[in-house]
Amino acid sequence: MAKILIAEDELPINDLIKKNLRLVGHECTQVFDGDAAVRELENAHYDLLILDVMLPGQSGFEVIGQANGTPVIFVTAKDQLSDRLRGLRLGAEDYIVKPFEILELVERVHTVLRRFRTTPHAFSFDDVTVDFDSRTVSKGGKPVDLTPKEFDLLEAFVVNRNLALSRDRLLALVWSYGFDGDGRTVDTHVQRLRKKLGIENRLKTVYKLGYRLEVNDG
Repeated sequence: MAKILIAEDELPINDLIKKNLRLVGHECTQVFDGDAAVRELENAHYDLLILDVMLPGQSGFEVIGQANGTPVIFVTAKDQLSDRLRGLRLGAEDYIVKPFEILELVERVHTVLRRFRTTPHAFSFDDVTVDFDSRTVSKGGKPVDLTPKEFDLLEAFVVNRNLALSRDRLLALVWSYGFDGDGRTVDTHVQRLRKKLGIENRLKTVYKLGYRLEVNDG
């Protein structure tokens, strides 16, 4: 999907971000200091830079000035309002404070990529094709009639494929936080998707949590 540079000096956090972004189909390159980030940006094109502020060598605030138009999301422990405002004034698309929920980071990454039109217009797995622009779905070349919420739910699964999504998270993504409902709403719509698209073997139940769409991007 997108080519993403991760500039984060804490190896466990860098690896966590890389692992989860690769699960949803992105190509990731890891660097661990500001100077290496600048070299990468000079020598290769990236669709997005995930950037820590407190890096060895040049700081994230220095690196962003050399990002050459690459969209930037700061992920940092610097949580003061002055730091957030500085990051945004320097041109960052988003500013996420550690500790963070990995699913929220993935969603914010997709939001920025959509803004810069680097997300795909369609996605296919097995004999199912999802067209995001026209909001249509086909199976074996034949259109499948989905309700708006069924399509929204399928889109949430495709965008977050291979990640386990709780029922609460799905309610927030598809029905919004103000929705007056419960997990049974999600269960009902999942059953409809499975039946209409024949994806029982792909749309798996995650015990005591929710669901995961298992798709091999390779």
